[in-house]
Amino acid sequence: MQDTQILSTQPASLESGPLLAPTAGAAQRVLVFDACHVGVVLRAVLFVQSVVATATLFGASSALDWLLRMAWVTGGALPGTLLWLIAACGLKRLLQRLKPQAQYAAGMLLGALCGLYACAMLWLVGDGLSAPWLASAVSGALLAALLVTALLLRARARTPAATTARLAELQSRIRPHFLFNTLNSAIALVRAEPAKAEALLEDLSDLFRYALADPQGSATLDEEITLAQRYLAIEQVRFGTRLQLQWQLDPAAGAARLPPLLLQPLVENAIRHGVEPSAPGGTLQITTQLRHHRVLITIVNSLPPASGPSTHGHGMALRNVRERLGLLHDLQAEFSAGSRQGSYVVRIALPLENPA
Repeated sequence: MQDTQILSTQPASLESGPLLAPTAGAAQRVLVFDACHVGVVLRAVLFVQSVVATATLFGASSALDWLLRMAWVTGGALPGTLLWLIAACGLKRLLQRLKPQAQYAAGMLLGALCGLYACAMLWLVGDGLSAPWLASAVSGALLAALLVTALLLRARARTPAATTARLAELQSRIRPHFLFNTLNSAIALVRAEPAKAEALLEDLSDLFRYALADPQGSATLDEEITLAQRYLAIEQVRFGTRLQLQWQLDPAAGAARLPPLLLQPLVENAIRHGVEPSAPGGTLQITTQLRHHRVLITIVNSLPPASGPSTHGHGMALRNVRERLGLLHDLQAEFSAGSRQGSYVVRIALPLENPA
């Protein structure tokens, strides 16, 4: 039974229901000249700097002479590189309308102009020394061609088909664990609390339908919070007063996009390793907030006493979350997890803007 359509209805019918299906954020067209991301800027600067460091090795009489030469050339190459990235970022939608060959030509032309700009800066601080204008223009064009190639490969790797396939692979690792644990909780609750069985099974049905739906590129934070609330509602019935939930949700952060089924494994880990092993139970706090166009998600759960039973996972869920965040947001996403003062803290930071 590999076809999920046999097991559940299509998620499009959930729009009127309490739990929304993931939105197909990755279905949007990917921009080749999308040089606005921090990861792209860092990689481009490091690439150009490595070329400058290698080129200035030739003719250097000593290590000090090489460092001085490299610093001098960097004074022109770095502003030129940043100027090219700014131009590529600002003109990305205009350049996207061009054919691939024209995109390469436009990128190389911008590179040549930025190379001349870099040479002019060095000429101005060089006390009127002769400047290699032609060599600078050609070098700028060649470096730009390599940058365009790298951006093209990045865009192809982030196309809807490639992204969806990779997310489907990662999401498939979460599904069995999620579904079996939820089903076991439901079975135990139906036997112990038959009066609550109907509401529980409705929640369980929505959770199954969400998890078995065709994987999408991304979901909103609001959708992921709704899914986590449904899951924790089931666990709340099972644990009763042993599970103390605290929600601090910022409505302004709800539009942020993240991979589907990202929060659920984290809250499941918090229940399994923090609340369940502790006889008196524990607390789980989920906080979202918007700060300077970045959304911060914090999941904090209490840890069981050192003398009590403890469970140690293999870290699969954490690795999965980290990889999926990197796939969707590259270096713009931040993820950290670890124990701190008797609690386990997971922090996620991601941009509010929709990824390209």
